Amino acid sequence: MNVPVWVNGELLDPAQATVSVFDHGLMVGDGVFETIKTVKGRPFALTRHLDRLKLSAQRMDLPEPDQEAIRDGVARCVAAAPAWDLGRIRITYTSGPGPLGSDRGDQGTTTIVIVGEQKPFPATADVTVVPWPRNERGALSGVKSTSYGDNAKALAYAKARGGGEAVFGNLAGNLCEGTGSNIFIVRDGRLFTPTLASGCLAGVTRALVLEWSGAEETDLPLSALYSAEEAFLTSTTRDVQPIARVDDTVLPVAPGPLTAKAMRVFAERSAADLDP
Repeated sequence: MNVPVWVNGELLDPAQATVSVFDHGLMVGDGVFETIKTVKGRPFALTRHLDRLKLSAQRMDLPEPDQEAIRDGVARCVAAAPAWDLGRIRITYTSGPGPLGSDRGDQGTTTIVIVGEQKPFPATADVTVVPWPRNERGALSGVKSTSYGDNAKALAYAKARGGGEAVFGNLAGNLCEGTGSNIFIVRDGRLFTPTLASGCLAGVTRALVLEWSGAEETDLPLSALYSAEEAFLTSTTRDVQPIARVDDTVLPVAPGPLTAKAMRVFAERSAADLDP
């Protein structure tokens, strides 16, 4: 089934859904995006994701996205799609067509909504620590930008070494994040996750786990991941996924008791409220 794609207010057949080859989202990665899961055809945490899209656009000095129009695009695309057990919505927002350089154009922004099926992640994750640090002081630190070359290279590096996700440290030598996930670890029986000052993305699932599971934010040395009593990844499409192995280090248990509790609480709370 071809699910229609929403482009700048129009619902189009995928074969006719196009953007300019001069669009700066393509040319220089000048844009932001969100991925939102659907559960049996219903979006989860849409308001939080749209708020983060707005914040990312602000931090990149892009015009404010039209959230109501995007909500309408999401609703129309989801209504036209099968009610998959698990699906994903991709919202892309760019500065629009521009010149052959970094200067932005004046033809207006581009907004795209795409809906597709999402295959479940494995029950546990093996992760690979990559040799390239996140720059926690960079202009795009913590922004969900379409400039994803670092992540694509890192994930390919991890998969070539048997990992399902790549993990970054930062310039300070602290634990940061995955390519599309946040990280939680258990030390001395307590649950921690890196602070936003580490350069990690302010993940929607991360925020909900913090609210619902009593985790603490703190700076963590990258080495703490290898010695963790338990660890897990969080993301929109994986929810809470236990980490079984870090490079060649097998963690003591996956899931451990605090991870299992986080998984259970997240499943219960997210089922009870689809827009928390």
